[in-house]
Amino acid sequence: MKKLLFGTMLLALVIVVPIPTMAAVDIRISFPLPPPIVFVAPPELIVLPDTYVYVAPDVDVDIYFWSGWWWRFWEGRWYRSRYYNRGWGYYNNIPSFYFDVDPGWRGYYRDRNWYGHRWNYERIPNQRLQQNWSSWEKNRYWERQRTWGVQSYQPRPQPQRQELRQQRQQQYQQRPEVQQHQQQRQQQQKQPQVQQPKQQPQEKVQQPQRQEQRPRAEQPQHSQPRQGKPEREEVEKQDRK
Repeated sequence: MKKLLFGTMLLALVIVVPIPTMAAVDIRISFPLPPPIVFVAPPELIVLPDTYVYVAPDVDVDIYFWSGWWWRFWEGRWYRSRYYNRGWGYYNNIPSFYFDVDPGWRGYYRDRNWYGHRWNYERIPNQRLQQNWSSWEKNRYWERQRTWGVQSYQPRPQPQRQELRQQRQQQYQQRPEVQQHQQQRQQQQKQPQVQQPKQQPQEKVQQPQRQEQRPRAEQPQHSQPRQGKPEREEVEKQDRK
């Protein structure tokens, strides 16, 4: 009977008292950062025809500027930053602009030739790019006014551009470093990290202060003189006489 009573009390405590030490499952994917790129001076960039993607031809590593971010591909993974020389962070996706980039752009840049047309590209200082990239894209500056510097420019039809994107996407997925990165992601996702949540500090309940009641000062009681006592004494004195 005592054991049953003790078990009932213990179960009631478990239900009533919260247990803040329950473990939470937190899945985090972390990868190493790419090695830094040494810049002697801020880079100059060019815009690639048919895109609003800017590249730095003087840098051996492919580094892109698009939509306000710097982008970098390294060991099958993508990284981005607001700065060209620091602050890189892992990007858990493929940037949408990448399949519009012609992989042979460096050769076309060297020959100043874009698919059989003279390419008079313009080198853009980084400061000028930061000040104008948004308005250029909004106003369609490069195709309306500059035609990307390509003489007798003829934009590709949309079906042809879409077909090129699909071909580049297939070639991208077949790259060994990309496949290796996908395997690493799958392995890390299968191993969730268990993280203990922080315990919330308990609120302090202030006890109401008890006001000490001071003892009231007793007022001295003044005795009333008894009436009739002097008269009684005089009567007794007269009787004795």
